[in-house]
Amino acid sequence: MAHEVTGVIARSKGAPVELATVIVPDPGPGEALVRVQACGVCHTDLHYREGGIGGDFPYLLGHEAAGIVEAVGGGVTDVAPGDFVILNWRAVCGQCRACRRGRPWYCFATRNAAQKMTLADGSVLSPALGIGAFAGKTLVAAGQCTKVSPRVRPEVAGLLGCGVMAGLGAALNTGQVSRGDSVAVIGCGGVGCAAVLGARLAGAGTVIGVDIDDRKLAWARELGATDTVNSRAADPVERIRELTGGHGADVVIEAVGRPETYTQAFYARDLAGTVVLVGVPTPDMRLELPLLDVFGRGGQLRSSWYGDCLPDRDFPMLTDLHLRGRLPLEKFVTETIPLDGVEEAFAKMGRGEVLRSVVAF
Repeated sequence: MAHEVTGVIARSKGAPVELATVIVPDPGPGEALVRVQACGVCHTDLHYREGGIGGDFPYLLGHEAAGIVEAVGGGVTDVAPGDFVILNWRAVCGQCRACRRGRPWYCFATRNAAQKMTLADGSVLSPALGIGAFAGKTLVAAGQCTKVSPRVRPEVAGLLGCGVMAGLGAALNTGQVSRGDSVAVIGCGGVGCAAVLGARLAGAGTVIGVDIDDRKLAWARELGATDTVNSRAADPVERIRELTGGHGADVVIEAVGRPETYTQAFYARDLAGTVVLVGVPTPDMRLELPLLDVFGRGGQLRSSWYGDCLPDRDFPMLTDLHLRGRLPLEKFVTETIPLDGVEEAFAKMGRGEVLRSVVAF
């Protein structure tokens, strides 16, 4: 049996997204059919629309989602129909060299559904990050479903599926921020503000938000930044050093993904400090640093993939913290929108008007 639902697709590079009828198969072995309840509008979806990730058009967009499992295929035991789940795009295989080394958050062979969703004319769709959740239902690998408490609002829970988890994890997992650390976050959009929140959750003493937009700096303060720097008005490296006793921050998280801001992050950290790159660069970008400075400043230069998260470990823990009032994830939801509002949400994102627009079904 196949299911007809309405979804948001990117048909060709740079063209506005459109609504289309999507055909979703029943789940086969190892797969799950999920009724989507909410899906955040993430910058990665815009990258897909612009052809910045690949050219496998048409894409079924949407990946930052939560919903209810409707059916599962053969061999699925971890989730069952009726479970409330957050979808993730790194379903670990358990067998690759990273998994065998006990580092499943680096899994090099993550799983997706084997069957394909299509348009009504039979055209095969490429689901964004293997999920495709701007649709009433989607088909995923069962390992892409992480069961959490149904008491969490879907609009909030889904944010852990990508951007908010990326930022929280950049601080908690990749940067390993600890009590009393000084942290600077360059770029205070959704991911950067989540990194600010993660740093405060870890017990950082000083958390500095850096951006060129005062509106985003206000969001960073609301989510825990002790200080903010508008880098249009002041040199961010100098200000971060001033705010950290002249030394630089213990951990600097770059949430923009540009060579200029990465260079700022590199020089804004303390000796033997850590730089975490969580902002996603484009393929054409190049970085040039004096090799002597890379050696002489020591420390770590790290990239954060999905916040180095392990969904089965992190999603239940973070949603529990949220339900206990210790993790205000609801502050990231600027607005809820209908399915036909995705294109305008992209425009609002570009203008810096929202932390997250969330499609609510």
